[in-house]
Amino acid sequence: MLSYRHAFHAGNHADVLKHFIEVQLLRYLAQKDKPYWYIDTHAGAGCYELDTGYATQNAEFESGIARLWNRDDLPAPLHDYVALVKKLNPAGELKLYPGSPLIAHELLREQDRMRLFELHPTDHEILQENFAADSRRVLLQKADGFGALKALLPPPPRRALVLIDPPYEEKQDYQRVGTALNEGLKRFANGVYAVWYPQLQRSESRQLPQQLKQLEVKSWLHVSLNVQTPSAEGFGMHGSGMFILNPPWTLHDELKQVMPYLVQVLGQDEGAEFELEYKENNN
Repeated sequence: MLSYRHAFHAGNHADVLKHFIEVQLLRYLAQKDKPYWYIDTHAGAGCYELDTGYATQNAEFESGIARLWNRDDLPAPLHDYVALVKKLNPAGELKLYPGSPLIAHELLREQDRMRLFELHPTDHEILQENFAADSRRVLLQKADGFGALKALLPPPPRRALVLIDPPYEEKQDYQRVGTALNEGLKRFANGVYAVWYPQLQRSESRQLPQQLKQLEVKSWLHVSLNVQTPSAEGFGMHGSGMFILNPPWTLHDELKQVMPYLVQVLGQDEGAEFELEYKENNN
């Protein structure tokens, strides 16, 4: 299915969680001079207009990035992320929102590389336009990232962040996440893998974190943010989560600092809450 367009949801609470964590993961990789790769299995269009087109229909950004835009009390990790979004809006008005690839590109160094996959024909065309000026560091493919990922692993520098962020339109996407990670870890056990998923009342969404905890990996971190009480009808996304394999040792403390703040600022009712788990396997 190719009906999903992330432009409808650009800048919402789920993007805030996903992208501020992405910034922290890439900052950590950049602490060493050795190059790294950023691999995005479902890259989207790369950048989204918030004042026209799809984004205006539900204006989900108003309950996400817009709530952080003028705050002067942002925790440092969150301030780093908001500053990147403001860099894309130099006039000071929130009109553009960067997707995961553009955020990664802002942090890319000369020695680093990006590999982006997007199957939707329109989004892939826009993605090509957004990165046409940097074909040396950025390679794009019109392909399903689930199927293409294993051919890239392990990357030549043996250092990478792999972001897996499918639309979850089909329930098979949940199974594909687990399969991709299983295959990826066999080829590249030390890579940093970050999986985003929606908080829904459907069983596949609720079971995914438990399934990922069974993977054979040195360590994992799971964080989720619910911004509202699940609807009585059982429909809609009430939050989202990130599951990170081989996370930086610094990330847990950063999340302990930021997540209560996000609950306070992005929470929409008394059901707003977060969950944070970390495990290091010593066997």
